[in-house]
Amino acid sequence: VQLQASGGGLVQAGVSLTLSCAASGRSFRDYAIGWFRQAPGKEREFVGAIGSSGSAPHYAGSVKGRFTISRDNAENTVYLQMNSLKPEDTAVYYCAADYNPFTSWSSRWEEGGMHYWGKGTQVTVSS
Repeated sequence: VQLQASGGGLVQAGVSLTLSCAASGRSFRDYAIGWFRQAPGKEREFVGAIGSSGSAPHYAGSVKGRFTISRDNAENTVYLQMNSLKPEDTAVYYCAADYNPFTSWSSRWEEGGMHYWGKGTQVTVSS
């Protein structure tokens, strides 16, 4: 599966922004999709992940309550809706995929244990 994140940009603190992760390939619904971010000079950070069809997303504590992940299997797309953005959310955001049709959550996803990675999209939040 190939992934492409899009929708980044320069925004002011407090606004909302929605990123998209478009996937190509078959059986998209059998893939868990994760969102990660990497700020300059920092390690890559788990943002959240959504398992295969019907499973509830999991989020990092730093974004829980502000970010929402959803998926549209008909469109082979996963979305990351980001509300109440803060300057510390500034980073390159990546989406990644793991073929896993039977598991709603795996802790290894939080550690970046995904097989396929897309190119990132830059999100910059100004204060």
